[in-house]
Amino acid sequence: MAISIDELTVADEPAAWEALGFEVDVDTTVLGDVRIRLGGSDAGKGLVGWSLRGFQGGELDGLTAAPSDRPPPDEQPAHPNGVGAIDHVVAISPNLDRTVAALRGAGLDLRRVREEPTPAGAPRQAFFRLGSTILEVVQEPPEAVERGGGEGRSAFFWGLAFVAGDLDATVASLGDDVGEIRPAIQPGRRIATLRRSAGLSVPVALMTPRPSDASPGPGAPAQ
Repeated sequence: MAISIDELTVADEPAAWEALGFEVDVDTTVLGDVRIRLGGSDAGKGLVGWSLRGFQGGELDGLTAAPSDRPPPDEQPAHPNGVGAIDHVVAISPNLDRTVAALRGAGLDLRRVREEPTPAGAPRQAFFRLGSTILEVVQEPPEAVERGGGEGRSAFFWGLAFVAGDLDATVASLGDDVGEIRPAIQPGRRIATLRRSAGLSVPVALMTPRPSDASPGPGAPAQ
């Protein structure tokens, strides 16, 4: 069984996501085949954990996961903001080769490593396929590695990118809580980033759908 994402845990209050047009059932919202559990500020900050279907356990270089045998959600709510799925989850590593080796050793499906810098300064990225979602692991720039105390630190989660079928309508519905739409790094796609005023503890980008024949590629939130 291929490994896929069952649930992501984000340290936000459910009300903050409801205010942005997400349909929330108590403390959970569903995007595609992934559940996002909103654990509130007591859970920490940002994206704090995940569970994986088909995962038999193993060291993930700090991206600790719980195994899950839950099937995908039976129903996918229609979110008022028009967001329909998760495009990719972003993690950052001070040592990309080490993190990639750990993830591959635990059975995650590495699709490719991109040996080119992004506009935000990340020198390399690795892409793993986890069901309908991509895990993008970004190499931390050298100056950030040095500021953080070296390569001995573990990888950590950073942000999320969602798919909006009509990005223009979604951005219009969010008003001043989202930045302007601009071309994404991936050819033929566009992207907009939620601002701090949106009130979320995790960086979030909104993207146009991925072409069905496109291979996983870069497009990290918040440049």
